[in-house]
Amino acid sequence: MEREPIVEKFIQSYTSYKNNIEIFHDLSTFKVKEVLLVATFYDGFILEEEGRLAERIFGEYHKLSLPDAPRVTNAINGEEACNWLKREHFDMVILTMRIDGMSPYQLKEKIRSINKDIPIVILLNDNGDIPLIREQLKKDKDKDLVFVWNGDSKVFLAMIKYVEDKKNIERDTTIGNVRVILLVEDSIRYISRYLPILYTEILKQTQRLIIQEKLDDMKKLLRLRARPKIIIATNFEDAVFYFEKYKDNLLTVISDMKFPKNNATNYNAGYELIKFVKESMPELPCLLQSFEKENLKKAKELKVSFINKNSDKLSQELRSFIFNNLGFGSFVFKDRKGKEIVKAINIESFRKILLTIPSESLVFHANLNQFSAWLMARGEIKIAKKLQKLKISDFKSVEDLREYLIDITLDIDKESIKGKVVKYSENLKKDEEVITQIADGTLGGKGRGIAFVNNILQNTDIFETFENVKVSMPKTMLIGSEEFSNFIERNKLSQYILHEKDYTKLRKKFLKGKLSNELIYKLRKKLKSFTKPIAVRSSSLFEDSISQSFSGVFETYMLPNNDEDFEKRLKDIEDTIKLVFSSVFSPSAKAYFKAINYKIEEEKMAVIIQEVVGHTYGKYYYPSFSGVMQSDNYYPISHLKREDGICEVAVGLGKYVIDGNDSFRFCPKYPDIDININNKTQKFFYAINIEDKKKFNLLDGDGSTLESVDIDYARKNESLNYIGSVIETFSGNLTDDLKKKGPLVINFNSIIKYEYFPLSKILNNISSIIKFAIGSPCEIEFAADLNPDENGKMRFYILQIKPIIRKYSEIDVDIESIPRDRIIFFSDNAMGNGLLDNIKDIILINPEKFDRLKSIELVPKIEEINIEFGRKGKKYIIAGPGRWGTKDPFLGIPVLWSSISNVKVIVEIEMKDMLIEPSLGSHFFHNVVTMNVFYLTIFSQKKSDSFIDWDLLYKEKNIKDLGNNVLHIEFEKPLKILIDGKRGKGAIVKSD
Repeated sequence: MEREPIVEKFIQSYTSYKNNIEIFHDLSTFKVKEVLLVATFYDGFILEEEGRLAERIFGEYHKLSLPDAPRVTNAINGEEACNWLKREHFDMVILTMRIDGMSPYQLKEKIRSINKDIPIVILLNDNGDIPLIREQLKKDKDKDLVFVWNGDSKVFLAMIKYVEDKKNIERDTTIGNVRVILLVEDSIRYISRYLPILYTEILKQTQRLIIQEKLDDMKKLLRLRARPKIIIATNFEDAVFYFEKYKDNLLTVISDMKFPKNNATNYNAGYELIKFVKESMPELPCLLQSFEKENLKKAKELKVSFINKNSDKLSQELRSFIFNNLGFGSFVFKDRKGKEIVKAINIESFRKILLTIPSESLVFHANLNQFSAWLMARGEIKIAKKLQKLKISDFKSVEDLREYLIDITLDIDKESIKGKVVKYSENLKKDEEVITQIADGTLGGKGRGIAFVNNILQNTDIFETFENVKVSMPKTMLIGSEEFSNFIERNKLSQYILHEKDYTKLRKKFLKGKLSNELIYKLRKKLKSFTKPIAVRSSSLFEDSISQSFSGVFETYMLPNNDEDFEKRLKDIEDTIKLVFSSVFSPSAKAYFKAINYKIEEEKMAVIIQEVVGHTYGKYYYPSFSGVMQSDNYYPISHLKREDGICEVAVGLGKYVIDGNDSFRFCPKYPDIDININNKTQKFFYAINIEDKKKFNLLDGDGSTLESVDIDYARKNESLNYIGSVIETFSGNLTDDLKKKGPLVINFNSIIKYEYFPLSKILNNISSIIKFAIGSPCEIEFAADLNPDENGKMRFYILQIKPIIRKYSEIDVDIESIPRDRIIFFSDNAMGNGLLDNIKDIILINPEKFDRLKSIELVPKIEEINIEFGRKGKKYIIAGPGRWGTKDPFLGIPVLWSSISNVKVIVEIEMKDMLIEPSLGSHFFHNVVTMNVFYLTIFSQKKSDSFIDWDLLYKEKNIKDLGNNVLHIEFEKPLKILIDGKRGKGAIVKSD
């Protein structure tokens, strides 16, 4: 498929930027020095931990005094990877799941034909990818080289170290008597959790001994090289082989209870292995682990340690076992005689000293080319090489040399943070384009998306073609997830959150908790530069991830930030951060975790703090418009295609669109096509009241600080210019002159049709680039300000991006071959792809008796039914009239996603008296797509082949009336649900 020109431009621009990044690396005996990472731009960005791979890898190595940080080369597809391997040397290849339509195992075979010995590691995006490779795993001899990304950059370090260990272990144990840790585990998920902990703790303990013994540098290096090596066995036979081979060097055996033995799963394999080990080495410390707490007895019988894999403190207990059971420089400025004047410990102090250092010292060091050498050692290779070519005679005076050196240090600072998430520093210059991280830890799904977009905006020129509009991001700071973890621990909430069922009490308890003094200090400093209203958003580890989405499950708050009392403004932010933390344990979040079989312990919460996009109009603050753009349109009409995309836009804050209200819908690729089939127009908008100083109660939810304002307010203050039109009272003509009398229509006529603001072009470019970069369809939330800034430009702001659905192999579904008399539901507006044949239950809300005025009364009944299906471990189909997940009960059934979390298929049936458009911008819709729930829309009033065979449906014998107009229809045999994702057709079919 031919790429769009804007995508080609992006590839050239972004690749050029990536090629300029220097990665710290060194040479050693056998070390992974060159890594080939095969991933889409987005996946590569995530694995590089928000654009800071150089700092993060070097940082992890530096913290542990490891000298040999590798260099990583990124290939975006299989063909490019093979070309790299043919012309360059690599020590290791890492493959991610989405590689240009090719599975990692297919690419693995191609790589083996080029280099049969190179270690190839498969890195899954998250635990949701494991089932996709289950069959290939059975045939893979390198089962121990499959990992899952868990949001912690230490997994990257662990993968590299494990590949090095596999290569070095035989030689090191023979020559250096190096100790060995045998890990017996066949779960990818747990290997990926254990290895980072094992390596970190081993290296930390080694360092502690080095410090205590006050070893010199050479001995430090030798001691580090002699650290214990780790080897993994995934079955009983391999475990016994490694035990016998490295018996004299074994430090410990850490074993699961259940893993394969004799090519079959053996639930007692761990016991048998440890018993075998203990018979030979009774004093060897061992650890047995299992999901079954009953196995504690077997561990006690063997006199070994035990960990319950269901434990919420699994990581802590593993660290405890290891702890309890197992054991660059300053620039020295000198005078011309070589006498020391002063030392510079970093670039910043170097620059300050340059301002006052005597001229003779500058000449002394310049003649010796020492400035370039010092910068080279600090990784500033490009600047150092440029400086290396210069001589004193190239400058008119010594003062010109001084000024040049100061300028290049400023350039170093600027380049070092350009497009990156920068750690908080007192000396960090105020720059709206710099995203500051004020607490450590992962940035979460939403935070990663923001960081990635900022990286693109700052390091490419693809959006500089719009003369009158600047594309940017709001001023942003990020709180990493470690603050969340520390908050729980500091306030002793770990047990409380497990047992407190009342969410209101839990939130109040969180509000009483204390944030770290360090974070409050940084918030106090940073808040002074935030002069506009503030949005405090959640960014959990799984939120807006590619294969699991928690969209809309957690909370976002908008604060006026207008109180004259600075301490009150600071407290408001502190409280919203705490409430975002508490939303991890909300009923909807718990239901979501249960639905996808994740533990809440695995979730980590980061927080995003942004200035709200907007302008002050009288007493209200709001953007000219906000919206949601989806790269793929799941409900195309006319000659539009799915890949043409769809956008919903509205006046004011984005809550209006997200809540599913009547927004203006258009296709940016074909903006002239009218797709607003219900002809409704916006009647109100959301804004922040910045004059009202009354207290607000944050416990009232994310809407507690917002006001619903009549659209006529915007008309009177002229903020609807270029956005609205009027239907003249007498002539009935549509005019853009808002002073004319007549009904107001929010149709964005001057923007969409006449391009006063090039919204369609901007959205087309952004969605094409983001969709390509992340390797899947995407959703983009945005806002705009039509008021010119100091440079005379209007502003378009990208607020966040999210993947819509994982990229999976299309499954051919031949619906036309199915006999018509067996089809119960047929839709030519179906979403998803594939076949389900294990569902026998349909929950039906009878559209004939549906009363939209009482739709909200259905929600408790539906929740009760969903809980019962969950208790039985069953999935079901739910069908009913109107829009599912709507915030407006008049338009459909206002369930939350958690209310129907056990549903596998949703059927949206038309209302008898109203045609309702699907809410594409809603969190509910996003969750439906990312959870791979099949969605059939049946609109027979439109030009459509969709239908429902009511007679066939009601012929079924087992029909129960559950009350509230809800029927449970249970079929004797499983139904067949078929979705043709390519053509958007779907059917629910009765079995023979």
